[in-house]
Amino acid sequence: MHIRLEKFNHVKRQKRYHVLRVTQTLFGDWCLEREWGQIDGNGGHKERRYLSGLFEAQTEVERLKALDLEKGYAVIPVQMGLL
Repeated sequence: MHIRLEKFNHVKRQKRYHVLRVTQTLFGDWCLEREWGQIDGNGGHKERRYLSGLFEAQTEVERLKALDLEKGYAVIPVQMGLL
């Protein structure tokens, strides 16, 4: 699962992004990876959380997505690269 959200507010000069990914580790645990920051900005923030199950990871992604949507973010379709 991979979700990208972006927020543009020209009045406040905000260009922000938030990426949520759920992946499975080699040991069978589930990892929620978050990345957020300013678009065209230096750096950004990254965080990883290891969860016990897929359902728990999906629930947390939906919770974070709902919070971002309330803050004015919009879901951006993720484009897959060529193989």
